[in-house]
Amino acid sequence: MKHSGDPILVASSVNINTTHAYQQCVSPDCAATYDVGEVRTSCDACGSLLDVTYQWDQLPVPDSLKWFEQKWARRNEPLCRSGVWRFHELLPFAKPEQIVTIGEGQTPLIETDGVGKYIGMDPGRLYLEYEGMNPSGSFKDNGMTAAFTHARTIGATKAACASTGNTSASLALYCCSSKLMQAVIFIGSGKISYGKLSQALDYGALTVQISGDFDDAMHRVRQVSEKLGIYLVNSVNPFRLEGQKTIMLRVLESLNWEVPDWIVVPGGNLGNSSAFGKAFHELHTLGLIDRIPRLAVINAQGANTLHELYQGRGLRWNEGSPDQSIIDKYYAELDAAQGKADTIASAIEINRPVNLIKCLRALDCCDGVVREVTDQQILDAKSQVGANGMGCEPASAASVAGAKLLREQGVIAPSDRVVCILTGHQLKDPTATVAYHTADQDEFERVLGSRGVSRAQFANRAVKVENNLDEIIQAIQLNS
Repeated sequence: MKHSGDPILVASSVNINTTHAYQQCVSPDCAATYDVGEVRTSCDACGSLLDVTYQWDQLPVPDSLKWFEQKWARRNEPLCRSGVWRFHELLPFAKPEQIVTIGEGQTPLIETDGVGKYIGMDPGRLYLEYEGMNPSGSFKDNGMTAAFTHARTIGATKAACASTGNTSASLALYCCSSKLMQAVIFIGSGKISYGKLSQALDYGALTVQISGDFDDAMHRVRQVSEKLGIYLVNSVNPFRLEGQKTIMLRVLESLNWEVPDWIVVPGGNLGNSSAFGKAFHELHTLGLIDRIPRLAVINAQGANTLHELYQGRGLRWNEGSPDQSIIDKYYAELDAAQGKADTIASAIEINRPVNLIKCLRALDCCDGVVREVTDQQILDAKSQVGANGMGCEPASAASVAGAKLLREQGVIAPSDRVVCILTGHQLKDPTATVAYHTADQDEFERVLGSRGVSRAQFANRAVKVENNLDEIIQAIQLNS
């Protein structure tokens, strides 16, 4: 494949071929279509979200998923090295020479009986998809490479996002690496971990901190992007979700193309769950898989909009006509109470998920369930992930805590094959980890006490001793 000398860019072109790809309103009653070369986040006709849609019968789709294995022999080529773009045939909205990649998506699916035992699974049935191994340390790179590629094709010079941290780190990295655009990120006051903020600052992003939370930042970034003509890369952008589909393709690849029984994923802005549902629907329609796994979306209790609407108020996809009045009433109640999301799992600390409707569709497609877990359950699950060698940020552990809850409820059987998604690396939020394991009660209370975390059941506390050889040896012997 011909490409430029820069390993980040696979040549230069702004000529978009829109023949077999387009944007389409997700509402079946509308289904308005738009050119793939347009920058849109919603339908003009009805205001609904958009999908990237393909005329599959006009495209060279492989007969079997095993066809993609031949790309491993071409890992010297940037598109084959990427865990997103080696599946280009299943997200063909851009020409190969337009794609921007930094080698994202080289993430492992790890079988772990240790975490499986904690959840209550039979040996060999629990897998963790470790998206924290992406270049920026989270799953966001899967979607960012796709959105950034689209931004490049339409000639954008600035790209913006609202973020609890991971999206901003990913956007800043792609802007910094490619030198194609300036990153503009919006964060709420006190709502981002230093591990994530340090990435955005180090990568040179213009960082705008506003009074409010993520939902406030999201509202403003949409206004500013429209007014100033800045390309918006939050997951309301349909191209973001095209990249995130490939997380499921890599899971299938690691399982020798066998479909698991369950996919368990944290629910924040609901981009991942929406993308996963779209991926499985497309694969099943194309005849590349013979069944669709079940999907479990796990909210943190302090940011539980999906759980409240789905479990508490009966909101459903309803063949593309969800009851908007249920959503409007709940949001009005939040406004009246001045309700703000509050959870140690900052990456999913979101009250107004922009992909709510797409997630309802995914839950319908995947016979899904929704659960909520407490910060205590999240941190206990996180400690078990770490104890088995795969440190993750708190939001990631919501998937493990949720799987444990579903196992206890008998929804997941011990013999089911379950894949939990670990969305971000441990070092994204080290403060929570250290506070959980600390022997300093004041520090524990400062970081975790206000969120209802009363104990650290699996704490691995440092042993304090005097600087004396005999005492050090004794401490090691006593604690071995």
